[in-house]
Formats: sequence, structure tokens, C-alpha cells
Amino acid sequence: MKRADAIWNKGPELIDDDGEVRELTTEDFKRFKPFSELPEEEQRLLLGIKDATICPDPVKKTVSIALSSDVLEKFEAKGEGWESKVDDALREWLEEHKAS
Repeated sequence: MKRADAIWNKGPELIDDDGEVRELTTEDFKRFKPFSELPEEEQRLLLGIKDATICPDPVKKTVSIALSSDVLEKFEAKGEGWESKVDDALREWLEEHKAS
């Protein structure tokens, strides 16, 4: 079974033997969830994002940087949203070190 099949095929099969989507029932609609309520892994899959954290702020860009392991561990220990805390810390540093 493909990974996508495991995600999509929760409950009655929505696709018939001809590969067509069958007529949806009231019960089907009751099972549907808003996109925002899906687990982040499923959101990334649907958006085609690989190995990235979903960023609700469209101004932010996903980048890859190398951090010292002790620094990374301390930020990760803060729990969910630790990436935003790194962003906040960098923003604060930039404010304190503005070019004159």
C-alpha cells in the first residue's frame, strides 16, 4: 500500500473499481476535516512539501542552517514552535546590532 493510500483510505473506499470517485454521502461529509485540523505531516504531503515545517507566516522562508548542538537542544527543549523562537532571537540580535 502506498503512503498516500494509507492516509486517504480511512473509512469506506471513495474510488470505485473504474478509478472514479463515487458519489459522496452525508456520512462521507461528516468524516471530512478542515485542512487546518489535519496532522502537519498530512498537510505537508498535500502541499507537496518535503522535510519542511509549515510556516503560517507567508513572509517567512524555510532555510537550512547549521546550529551548534547545544544551542539546538536548548531551543528544541522549548517544545513546539521552537523555530519561531530562533527567529525571534535572531530578530532581537539584529535590532541590538543595527548598523549606525
